Amino acid sequence: MVADLVAIRNLKRNLKAQTIMFSKAKDIQRAFSHIRIFTLLVVTASFGFCCFALYKSYQITQTAHSRVFVLADGKVLQAYASERKDNVAVEARDHVGNFHRFFFTLDPDEKAIQASVVKALYLADGSAKKQYDNLRESGFYTSLISGNISQKIVIDSVKIDTDVYPYYFRCIASQQIIRATSIVTRSLITEGYLRTVSRSDHNPHGFLIERWMTLENKDISSQVRGAGLSPIF
Repeated sequence: MVADLVAIRNLKRNLKAQTIMFSKAKDIQRAFSHIRIFTLLVVTASFGFCCFALYKSYQITQTAHSRVFVLADGKVLQAYASERKDNVAVEARDHVGNFHRFFFTLDPDEKAIQASVVKALYLADGSAKKQYDNLRESGFYTSLISGNISQKIVIDSVKIDTDVYPYYFRCIASQQIIRATSIVTRSLITEGYLRTVSRSDHNPHGFLIERWMTLENKDISSQVRGAGLSPIF
């Protein structure tokens, strides 16, 4: 009996020890599981932070690259570069406006006329050169010089259709022909198409006017010049 009691006591002691060891093993396993989860969270957070840092670095680099500095009249101005597609309509309108100002703003000076027309012809194809040749052969420029006549132009509107390439445009403007004794105002409506070309010093917007023609150019008013009368432009 004594031996049996001792055996039972030992068995209980062993079971208790095993239970304690099993409990410790479960605690260790649970601790390792927590460590794995914590490590995974740290690695995930670190990866996310690295991705965010890379993205912000790329964004800052792109912003720096898009920033340009322009020197105008001795002053440094900051500007931002953008895709051409974002400014097609704006650049196209300015191109058409510049062409008409160069072609139609004339003073009674042969060199000034030549310089202005040359600037205009850089912006257009042979259709503009053909009109220039017709005006020259008809004696238009000679009459300006001999009669001391100046011609001014104001662009009222330029409509551009950017949905179809080449881009169609229509320019509506007013001309003022200033003579010694009178000022004649004429309406001017032209149309044509724009195609893209390489940018250059002579053609900063990179467009070329094609199939340019005059739809309307007629007198709308005339006034006699008196003492102290000056052009309205």
